[in-house]
Amino acid sequence: QVHLVESGGGLVQPGGSLRLSCAASGSLFSLYDAGWYRQAPGKERELVAGITRSGIKNYADSVNGRFTISRDNAKNTAYLQMNSLEPEDTAVYYCNARRRSINTWGQGTQVTVSS
Repeated sequence: QVHLVESGGGLVQPGGSLRLSCAASGSLFSLYDAGWYRQAPGKERELVAGITRSGIKNYADSVNGRFTISRDNAKNTAYLQMNSLEPEDTAVYYCNARRRSINTWGQGTQVTVSS
């Protein structure tokens, strides 16, 4: 089963950028669909962006045009490039990998957008 570790979170000013990374180990990452989710205080976890094994991408309306999801199967890593960040993007961001009945989460990384 795949094991996921996120990195790249931090504090950034509005309008700034961050790139999150999700390093996978323990299984062949290329077999999994991957996604980034986020959870803000007092809110439910929501899908931010997803990418299938074949590279098909989808985005939440709130981030479409600002965020870009990608993957490098040779490095067993998924990425989330976040541009034009807004205070509303503040949340814990989680990486997810899914294949058949397997649904795996990382531990999360905090993103705070504030001046």
